[in-house]
Order: sequence, then structure tokens, then C-alpha cells
Amino acid sequence: MTDSQIIRDIKDGDVELYADLMNRYQRKVLAFIYHMLKSSQLELMAEDLCADTFYKAFRSLHTFREAEASFSTWLYTIARNTVLSELRKQRSIQVSLDEDNSIVPEAPKEVVPEYAALRNEKVNLVREAINNLPEKQRSAIILREYDQLDYQEIAHKLGQTVSSVKSLLFRARASIKLQLEGYIAEPGLKG
Repeated sequence: MTDSQIIRDIKDGDVELYADLMNRYQRKVLAFIYHMLKSSQLELMAEDLCADTFYKAFRSLHTFREAEASFSTWLYTIARNTVLSELRKQRSIQVSLDEDNSIVPEAPKEVVPEYAALRNEKVNLVREAINNLPEKQRSAIILREYDQLDYQEIAHKLGQTVSSVKSLLFRARASIKLQLEGYIAEPGLKG
């Protein structure tokens, strides 16, 4: 059964078929949400936000129009908006926590080898750079680099053309490179 057929049957009253749609998309949507949250180190919320996404999709299924987008594109849009809403909430909470620098824990230097600390620092810098990207660029780079999707799949999930996705990825990579330029240039200056 296609998504369209299932959706028509659900709209006609066979709501139990929604479980079939969930089974088709749950792992992919969960991975998408997980990677969006990873840059903010909120991965533990992924399952809750995935459940929220499917709940919101079910409640709004009557508004879904096949002519405007595929079900998967519509579902990923709901997932992205759910995550962005949560990130906005978390950022407002984090601002008040950041005012007290003593809250930020530091790993004991004797427990964490230096190379692991440097690697973690680089990972955090990249996460922060990705997190600073505009929404569409961030979604595109996550789908490409973390989910390993090709341009066509990314275009489908984001409701964009392939050329738009390539442009988003180019701008995202350029922005990340620019943000990390100072960090990368420092070791050469000290040498």
C-alpha cells in the first residue's frame, strides 16, 4: 500500500493504519531528529520529539494535501519544526545557565587523554558551527553529512530542488569553514 492509499483510508476512518505509516518512517525521522539535536547536545530528547512529531502529524493529517508535498516531506517538515521549537526553548533556558560559568563541568585532565580532549573540542566547535547555520542549511548539512543522503533524497525531504540543495550545502560548508578558520589558523601561528 502506498502512503497516499493509507492516508486516504485513515481519513476515511481506519485510524489503525497510522501505525503502518509510523513503522515506515519512525527510524528515519528519529535519526533526522537525533542529528538535529546532536549539535546542541540534546540527543536524549530525540525519542520524545519523534513521538511528538508523529502525534502532531496524526492530529493534522486532515490538513495534508498530496498535491502540495509528499507525506515524507510533510512529515520531515513537522519534525524539523518540532526540533526547532524545542531548541528555541532550550536556548532560552541555557542563556540563564550560561551566566554562571561555574555550572559548566570540566573533565579531569588526568582521566581524559590530551588527544581525546582536543578531539572533543574540535567536535564541539563543528557542532557549534553547524548549530549557528540558518535552519535550511543546517538541515541540509545534517542530512548529507550525518545521514549520508544523496542530493535527490535531501531535496525530497526538505521540499527543495536538487540545485537548491547543492547551493544550501555549498553555503553551509563555506559558513562552517569561515567559523572554524580562526581555530584552524591558530596552530600555524604558534609554530
